[in-house]
Amino acid sequence: MEINRVAVVGAGTMGSGIVQVVAQAQIAVTMIDRESGILDHAVAAIERNLARGVERDRISQQDADIARGLIDTDVSLESARDVDIAIEAVNENLETKLGIFRSLDRICAPEAILASNTSSISITRLGAATDRPERVIGMHFFNPVPVMQLVEVVRGLATTDDTARTVTSFAERLGKTAVTIEDFPGFISNRVLMPMINEAIYCLLEGVANAESIDTVMKLGMNHPMGPLALADLIGLDVCLDIMEVLHHDLGESKYRPCPLLRKMVAAGRLGRKSGQGFFSYG
Repeated sequence: MEINRVAVVGAGTMGSGIVQVVAQAQIAVTMIDRESGILDHAVAAIERNLARGVERDRISQQDADIARGLIDTDVSLESARDVDIAIEAVNENLETKLGIFRSLDRICAPEAILASNTSSISITRLGAATDRPERVIGMHFFNPVPVMQLVEVVRGLATTDDTARTVTSFAERLGKTAVTIEDFPGFISNRVLMPMINEAIYCLLEGVANAESIDTVMKLGMNHPMGPLALADLIGLDVCLDIMEVLHHDLGESKYRPCPLLRKMVAAGRLGRKSGQGFFSYG
């Protein structure tokens, strides 16, 4: 099966990034969100990114124009009726995702693949909410999507080999490196990354060092391009908390308990870059 028509549900940072890379691969894509204002904001961000790519000679003006022309928007899931794959990219809330998958299962053609950009929620559980669990799969992109090369292709319990091969081939058409993994909490990336971030927050809470020092140690001592606290701010502290909650609940081990300071920051609305304040301040 070849992917020629795509829908992306969710026009936030991840959703709009996925839409951009799909369009740049010269594949028609519809971006769906229930609020037209969010769609307008996402389209404007994509246009800025494409213009920046032209300025930096990463993409030609012609290719940028073609990509923009391949992007449609809609406020209704019904516009996903004729797609080959629908990619859900909303916030990390199980009930929200389950509702979307149930709706897409009703709307999309029987042969269409349903994918989730979830970073931690069970693909098996999402697939069980549909009548096509064999065609449900995870496509975990990384932020910023147009820059980051990795996609975790996550197989649920019922996901078939054909579905996995189709999605892996599709990810490669987008210029990504696809790593196929099995459905375990946090997959690979966040099962390793989030406990590190959580431990860095514990170091801050316990007064081991200030935020700048913690990040400097990890950047210069471990050769990380970004410190764990700055990375948490980039990801979004609410997203980090959601992932830690899933790890703690599903794996049942105390080492995944979210740091109380992380909970406090989220409760205060200090979510990182997107709110202007996290462990660091952002203008």
